[in-house]
Amino acid sequence: MMNENSQAQMRKGVLEMCILALVDQQAMYPTELLQRLKQADLLVVEGTMYPLLNRMKDAGYLEYEWRESPAGPPRKYYRITEQGRMMRQSLQGAWQKLVHSVHQTFETPQA
Repeated sequence: MMNENSQAQMRKGVLEMCILALVDQQAMYPTELLQRLKQADLLVVEGTMYPLLNRMKDAGYLEYEWRESPAGPPRKYYRITEQGRMMRQSLQGAWQKLVHSVHQTFETPQA
């Protein structure tokens, strides 16, 4: 059975790319992002999400706007910037290369 820490480290490694992919589809508020990531079995806790969103905003990958909420106070909606879109594409390309490389290690050698 795989060590839970190893699984968590794998998920952390792709979390930024997944967040960029989600907000590239549409602007989202953090609770919505958490729900979408959990639906994809990328378990994330709020204590991880908020600092990550702030770092990504500070890096210029995300920006946000306040929107009124039908149920409570205004919500901060994050959306991707052009710099974030370029980073998402770069991360996606690196991810595809990594997946390809990992798959090659599992292939049965030809005799």
